[in-house]
Amino acid sequence: MAVSLPPTLGLSSAPDEIQHPHLKFAEWKFKLFRVRSLEKAPEEAQKEKKDSSEGKLSLEQSPAVPDKAGGEKPASTQPALKPHPKFLKKSHDDVKARDKAIHQANLRHLCRICGNSFNSAEHSRRYPVHGPVDGKTQVLLRKKEKRATSWPDLIAKVFRVDVKADVDSIHPTEFCHSCWTVMYRKFSAPCEVYFPRNATVEWHPHTPSCDVCHATRRGLKRKGHQPNVQLSKKLKMVLDRARQARRRKRRAQVRIRGKEAMKQVANCSKIHLGTELLAVDFPAHFVKSISCQICEHILADPVETSCKHVFCRICILRCLKVMGSYCPSCRYPCFPTDLESPVKSFLSILNSLVVRCPAKECNEEVTLEKYNRHVSGHKDSKETFVHINKGGRPRQHLLSLTRRAQKHRLRELKLQVKAFADKEEGGDVKSVCLTLFLLALRARNEHRQADELEAVMQGRGSGLQPAVCLAIRVNTFLSCSQYHKMYRTVKAITGRQIFQPLHALRNAEKALLPGYHPFEWQPPLKNVSSSTDVGIIDGLSGLSSSVDDYPVDTIAKRFRYDSALVSALMDMEEDILEGMRAQDLDDYLNGPFTVVVKESCDGMGDVSEKHGSGPAVPEKAVRFSFTVMKITIAHGSQTVKVFEEAKPNSELCCKPLCLMLADESDHETLTAILSPLIAEREAMKSSELRLEMGGILRTFKFIFRGTGYDEKLVREVEGLEASGSVYICTLCDATRLEASQNLVLHSITRSHAENLERYEVWRSNPYHESVEELRDRVKGVSAKPFIETVPSIDALHCDIGNAAEFYKLFQLEIGEVYKNPNASREERKRWQATLDKHLRKKMNLKPIMRMNGNFARKLMTKETVDAVCELLPSKERHEALRELMDLYLKMKPVWRSSCPAKECPESLCQYSFNSQRFAELLSTKFKYRYEGKITNYFHKTLAHVPEIIERDGSIGAWASEGNESGNKLFRRFRKMNARQSKCYEMEDVLKHHWLYTSKYLQKFMNAHNALKNSGFAVDPQASLEDPLGLEDSLETQDSMEF
Repeated sequence: MAVSLPPTLGLSSAPDEIQHPHLKFAEWKFKLFRVRSLEKAPEEAQKEKKDSSEGKLSLEQSPAVPDKAGGEKPASTQPALKPHPKFLKKSHDDVKARDKAIHQANLRHLCRICGNSFNSAEHSRRYPVHGPVDGKTQVLLRKKEKRATSWPDLIAKVFRVDVKADVDSIHPTEFCHSCWTVMYRKFSAPCEVYFPRNATVEWHPHTPSCDVCHATRRGLKRKGHQPNVQLSKKLKMVLDRARQARRRKRRAQVRIRGKEAMKQVANCSKIHLGTELLAVDFPAHFVKSISCQICEHILADPVETSCKHVFCRICILRCLKVMGSYCPSCRYPCFPTDLESPVKSFLSILNSLVVRCPAKECNEEVTLEKYNRHVSGHKDSKETFVHINKGGRPRQHLLSLTRRAQKHRLRELKLQVKAFADKEEGGDVKSVCLTLFLLALRARNEHRQADELEAVMQGRGSGLQPAVCLAIRVNTFLSCSQYHKMYRTVKAITGRQIFQPLHALRNAEKALLPGYHPFEWQPPLKNVSSSTDVGIIDGLSGLSSSVDDYPVDTIAKRFRYDSALVSALMDMEEDILEGMRAQDLDDYLNGPFTVVVKESCDGMGDVSEKHGSGPAVPEKAVRFSFTVMKITIAHGSQTVKVFEEAKPNSELCCKPLCLMLADESDHETLTAILSPLIAEREAMKSSELRLEMGGILRTFKFIFRGTGYDEKLVREVEGLEASGSVYICTLCDATRLEASQNLVLHSITRSHAENLERYEVWRSNPYHESVEELRDRVKGVSAKPFIETVPSIDALHCDIGNAAEFYKLFQLEIGEVYKNPNASREERKRWQATLDKHLRKKMNLKPIMRMNGNFARKLMTKETVDAVCELLPSKERHEALRELMDLYLKMKPVWRSSCPAKECPESLCQYSFNSQRFAELLSTKFKYRYEGKITNYFHKTLAHVPEIIERDGSIGAWASEGNESGNKLFRRFRKMNARQSKCYEMEDVLKHHWLYTSKYLQKFMNAHNALKNSGFAVDPQASLEDPLGLEDSLETQDSMEF
């Protein structure tokens, strides 16, 4: 009896109609639990069947069923078992998901923009595509006034790629450091940057033939080991040279082919002038600079890319359209919107070139500027070139066309805009055009111009420029809260934003402060960083908490010296260029310019604040400042002066460099803070500054003259003994006794180098001398000199010192000391009280505790001597005192004037005679006072003034009066920027003091003062509508050309 087995076991199956219902269930159940063990390839099944020697039946083969008596086996067998379609689909989905995961893993190693692998890049740094910008880029964007804050915005602006709609399974989520560098340099400074692709990579979904995954698999293959063939060194060198020559040849061929292709794209040989038409045989490098780098013709309608390469406008536009958005010279990313017009000096040189007319029978030579007018007379000639053909080819830029040509070109657009305005806006074409312009400005992130246009559209007016508001705030000493209150009040009353908000002022002041303009030193400065974006720094940075066991409990803020000089030169850019034009010099002269700088340093007493808290600081302050005195340039065999400071003793030109809350007599603290400044100055003496001014890179050299020091500070920084020393003078080695015996005949002998040598002798005592002998040898040098000063006289302090001596002389004359030299102290006080009372009655001079400049100017007059003579009984003393004052007033203009040879030539010629007569009076009529002694400033006035005038040409111009005048500014700005933190307060004081000296802001204030002095009247009826009377006056001021 035959047993019916399930068909899955390979037995002969019955028809479906007569099979039992449970057979289907058994077949499904068997497949469910045994399918994994039954899945084998047909080849493996056949191999097992052949290799099996035991005659066992496999599950994939049908066993024989004996249906005949002879036991013959049937020839038919069941086919191999196949998995269920449901499991095949599940397996296929698993493989697909695994491939997708591998694809996404491969995408994580690729750059979204250029497609390069992060493993092959030099920098392993990567940046998220959909994240905020990093700190360094954010600082740059704020500096350039860009409002983009996320990577998608920057990528869209630089690479023209929209990454906001990216999908993680298709696009990489990060980009490489090379692309970051391209974006950073795009916004920082235009320079040549290589971008490896003409366009960004296009990403597609994963496919079986995916380039990303195939490239990864190829990268995982091991390279076959090359046979290590031992070659001789000479043979290797020959092979390397041949290989390099082939590479150079291949690159040259590619470059030539690329240049030929660009020439074919430009196709401008019939409309541009060739360089062979130049009338003058210029050098090859000059011809290359005035020719287009694509067509190699003379530049026609030149434009400049962001990487500073110059092309013809039509040539570069055609190349950008055909070859891709990159510069043809350096392959830096470049777009048509980045093209700008070159500087005016380059255009003037280009237009002044002389070319030969290509027409037959015309041998005239005309400038390139007049070429079109000349060619118009050769209408029948076919040899002439029209390098700019208005209305034809090549198409000229819209703004350079005539009004008629502009109307012709924009005719269709005008009709479309008019139709839209009639349909949607009731025929208001003006509003539609202004709105389009506003949207275009917003799209290019030009928000400042867009805000001004929007204000005009809304009828509010554009208001004042931020620089004007900044000048008003600084010159009126308004604090942040005071200015903001004024800004809100004016806006609320007038309904217009006349004054700009504080953040706009902060953006405007960045361009005026040091650290904004890029520059370079050749050779680089020793021990000075090469970074140029350095603003206010801590004066004690890098120092320990104590110097020589002396606690440094001061606050010091300063600018870096070279960065401050660059900012001062850029602030004077208009004056320098105007001076070059006044001297008939070409604008493109690049130097070298020689800049003479006057340095000043002075202490300020009693600067303590009665409010606020913070660290305990000294009640005295020191300010180190500089003034640009003059700028010259070597032109041929002579030196031409292009700038000279008209008011060298004004606080408006004395720029602060370092502010510190310290005592000027504190040698340790002064040395610790000023030593870095002196090191920077010494480094700048032997180097040249390269700075772009007026679109041209120019060279500057600096000469530093430390003349703005009073006698106390000169003795401090040159290591000399105090002013009461036996060695009376800082210019010569004379003692007080020698100076009193010989009042006139002395010469300048001291110098900074000699003081350094004497300090070494004082420190080492090589001759083993006693203290007195050693002191006599070094002539009063007792400390190490650390600042180089020029041996000179400070005119302001000389005047104050001499006035103090005359004030003392008046008291002694009242007491008749020439008769009674042994007067008591009470008598001397009585003389002083009598003098003060009489001067207050006659001259309106109030008594003071300490002599100052204002009191000295009022005291040293003939009227004062006449008032004093009323208290003297002897007529002989009247004549002596009047003669002494008369001689002094004749000598005073010589050291007080900025240019005595022009301002007081007669006094200069008579100075030697007057000084000898003055000395004679002191030694005879006033012998009781000056026998065996003399004051420091009297000695300098009588002995050294002619020699200094002969050397420098002036004494008054090199005085420290500008720095002294800045003392009141320090107190005003400190009150203006009063804060709880003294550290930030000093930063604000230094910043606003620098802005106060800006010549750029001074022009606005001069125009404002001129408007005020002209008697500007306000209409009372108009004042009802504009209560502050600001609208008309500010519009008038805004329309002036500063």
